[in-house]
Amino acid sequence: MKAKLKKIDKMLFFLMIVFTIFGLIMIFSASSITAVLYNGVSERHYFMKHLYAIIASWIFGFFVLVYPTHKYKFWGPVGIIFIILALIGLFPYGTITNSARSWYDLGFFSFQPSEFAKSVIIVFLAVSLDKISRSEDYSINKIIMPFVFVLIICGLTIFQPDLGTACIIGGIAFLIFLSLPFNTKKVRGLKMTGIVTVIACFTILVFGGHLTAEQNSRLTYQKPCTRYTEKTGYQVCNGFIAISNGGLTGAGLGNSTQKYLYLPEAYTDFIFPVIIEEWGAIGGIIILILFIVLLYRILKIAKNAPNLRGSIIAYGTFAFILLHLLVNFLGIMAFIPLTGVPVPFLSYGGSFYINISFMLFLTQRVQIEIHEQKVKEVLK
Repeated sequence: MKAKLKKIDKMLFFLMIVFTIFGLIMIFSASSITAVLYNGVSERHYFMKHLYAIIASWIFGFFVLVYPTHKYKFWGPVGIIFIILALIGLFPYGTITNSARSWYDLGFFSFQPSEFAKSVIIVFLAVSLDKISRSEDYSINKIIMPFVFVLIICGLTIFQPDLGTACIIGGIAFLIFLSLPFNTKKVRGLKMTGIVTVIACFTILVFGGHLTAEQNSRLTYQKPCTRYTEKTGYQVCNGFIAISNGGLTGAGLGNSTQKYLYLPEAYTDFIFPVIIEEWGAIGGIIILILFIVLLYRILKIAKNAPNLRGSIIAYGTFAFILLHLLVNFLGIMAFIPLTGVPVPFLSYGGSFYINISFMLFLTQRVQIEIHEQKVKEVLK
């Protein structure tokens, strides 16, 4: 294990630790009031649940570091079938939370299949497209087939209904598709067709009358403080108040006022306004800079990967984190509708943390294989 740790990206590993510790601190700060006043449990309730998820993630993560990525050629297809069956099973057996049947309540643990679908599709696309690359058979049917499974997952997620997660899953797959190095005329044409199709589907979905009343209400996202009595206006406006209260240097750790039940999702989707309220604009800017550095390190691994499989794993992780950051930050600033998308590492959520940490440990595995490939080339 020590030999493997010497080969990882040290900066990326350091940022994982920093974000994990800071996120745990902020989850305790943002959730303690809700835990006591609203749910009648210990102020450490959400803190401890998230801590257990972190411990499990890191134990599992060290196994991921020593497991070669080529062995996922079996687990990728198995994972995609499991996710599809789990999503189908939600309709008769799932638990309704926030108007969506997205969860299995297992008593000691809640399982959200669509959350784990994000990492599963990255691994599945990585092994499937790598196989195509090695065979050098770039027929359109072979390239499209892996993405058909992604469309099935997106469709099942939309019917829960969970449009935000479906868009993230589709967005990850679409960005992976655009990153493919298959430089044939048909593939280039397919990429352009994909771009047009995505724009057309979004237009039809929004303006074609296919959204629920809840989803339509989220499209009225501008000037939130003039719609204070509405759910989306109430949330975003209180987020604005939290950001304004923070000023330049913040009110201090634990001193947020908006977490006192003003922000309904203070420790999940809206944790970033609480962070700015307590740490100020300076703290918020530092976090953004650290995320940019993290994304840069992942992108560097993607470009240096020894094969397409490793490249897609890293590109997929890059897309995963980038899309969550963009959708969350733009939503809380009222530039786009709210979709309930959490912030990587900082928002509460065991399933989400396990998922994101798995992808980063897997990206670190790609970095290890980059190092091992360089050693082989030197020995030759």
